[in-house]
Amino acid sequence: MALSRTTVALRAQDPISQAGVTSQLRLRPEVTVTEWSEAADPAPDVVVLVVDTIDEDALRMLRNIRRTSTSRPVLVTTDIDEQKLVDAAECGVVGVIRRAEATPDHLVQVIDTVAKGAGHLPSDLVGRLLEEIGRLQGQVLGPRGLHLTGLAAREVDVLRLVAEGYDTADIAAKLSFSERTIKNVLHAVITRLHLRNRSHAVAYAMRQGLI
Repeated sequence: MALSRTTVALRAQDPISQAGVTSQLRLRPEVTVTEWSEAADPAPDVVVLVVDTIDEDALRMLRNIRRTSTSRPVLVTTDIDEQKLVDAAECGVVGVIRRAEATPDHLVQVIDTVAKGAGHLPSDLVGRLLEEIGRLQGQVLGPRGLHLTGLAAREVDVLRLVAEGYDTADIAAKLSFSERTIKNVLHAVITRLHLRNRSHAVAYAMRQGLI
């Protein structure tokens, strides 16, 4: 049975990194290395981006990948902290490797993991990222009535009551709002999150563990 290969495009900020990583990956039977192109059809399964640090140039490259391709980005970087990791995640990164740990075996393993739809982070960054997310929710979003899920506290309250079977008039009375306000809240949630209807919005909130 033929080995299924993952197609990988490589982008690096310097020609030495580009040539070095390319030569390592070309030796591996698990992957097929292709040239990066915004117009590639089909797009490569994974794009490996090699940088020294996650600066604005790196983030611009990541945004370009996300905008022009369905490829899943893996970031190989020398310098990374939890805030830079959040910035990279916002640009679509699903796999991160420190350059010092990017052996051919480890890189191919992460490429395979990402190609299958999962993600990868260095183990020490997982806890720090969770702490950063908790700080963001507690200090920035929470005081403004917002959640990382994209729902505000009032929206969660409305969806909880919808899930309990209350109609618009009952919800308005319980929350001391007008019926128009309740309808506007539901419409805003459905539109912003690209949901189909109230039931879909309730299901979304339940999957997020909010109700």
